Amino acid sequence: MKKNLALVWRRIPQRYRLIGSLCESCNEKFFPKRHFCPKCRRKGKIKDFQFSGKGSVYSYTKVSVAPEGYESMAPYYLAIVKLDEGPLLLAQIVDCEDDEIHIGAKVRKAFRIMNKDGKEGVINYGFKFIIDN
Repeated sequence: MKKNLALVWRRIPQRYRLIGSLCESCNEKFFPKRHFCPKCRRKGKIKDFQFSGKGSVYSYTKVSVAPEGYESMAPYYLAIVKLDEGPLLLAQIVDCEDDEIHIGAKVRKAFRIMNKDGKEGVINYGFKFIIDN
């Protein structure tokens, strides 16, 4: 599962720091980053926006049979997280027990290994979420 190193570097702001965008015209926030506002169209003024990394579980599922390359992580939870600032995103929930995760559970961003490109390849890091008690 080799990846283009330049692509990995370009995604660092959103993967490492959860940077999206904000339309200054309508105050709408987007993740991942957008280059123009779908509401204001070209009249919108888009700028980078740093999300807090806090939110709540909007929906979730437990993955028991993982896809190729992620077998060592199974079983794990995937959730749609609603960030406190508004956007929804798909992320893995880590370091939790079955009884801790539920719709509405408060979560916060955590920095973790996403995957590895072989024994000597690039280790990709990014955000996952943990239950915030």
